[in-house]
Amino acid sequence: MGPGGDCAYNRPTVNQGETIDPGPSRRSPWGRVAEGLLAAVWVSALFASAGTVRWTAGWVYVAIVGIGLALHRAFVAARNPRVLARRDRIGAGTKRWDAVWLAIHWPLMLAAPIVAGIDTMRLHHGRLAAWMVALGGALFAAGMALSAHAMAVNPYFEGTARIQPDQRVIDIGLYRRLRHPGYAGLMLWALSSPFLLRSEMAFVPAVLAAAWIALRTVLEDRMLRRELPGYEGYAQRVRWRLVPGLW
Repeated sequence: MGPGGDCAYNRPTVNQGETIDPGPSRRSPWGRVAEGLLAAVWVSALFASAGTVRWTAGWVYVAIVGIGLALHRAFVAARNPRVLARRDRIGAGTKRWDAVWLAIHWPLMLAAPIVAGIDTMRLHHGRLAAWMVALGGALFAAGMALSAHAMAVNPYFEGTARIQPDQRVIDIGLYRRLRHPGYAGLMLWALSSPFLLRSEMAFVPAVLAAAWIALRTVLEDRMLRRELPGYEGYAQRVRWRLVPGLW
């Protein structure tokens, strides 16, 4: 689903006159089906938690996320279509810890909208100010932009953590400032949900989801330092993983 598994993974270098074949460019039909099912589950769970479809904030959230993901996909498809096909598959050598991480990640991402529905529509707790929806939209848009850029410049941006054949390090675009701009984008998506849904209680699962993404960043960074030639030097040049000047 969009930048899901944002996996700002390793970045291959292409020297002048050299080409890289990152695999098939056509998406698997099963990948489209799985993506559609995930979207249906997401929307159904959102309104089931609220106990009604007459939830304005819920529909605003669905519209913003849906449009954002569609624009994200169109941007990446126009610049790096092969990466979308690669993300339909689980590549050989995927780390076991990453399979566990993924199994927990998407339920955590879904938890914020579910909690928001219960909080604002069933328990009728106080809602965040309406202007905060604009703040949430800005956070979400920034997250989509970071993720789309990372996927557009990285043909090995897969959905799982593994070392792929012939991988090399690159430091172009945002990768000159952040080692994992895709993860930064995913964290912004997670943190935007409480603002979009105007729910204070939704900050709890949103922050947990962001922390879970930060954990994957740490685990992947360790893997890349150990197994990807040249990454240690890259990490010394580009100090920041997710937030410039902070971490």
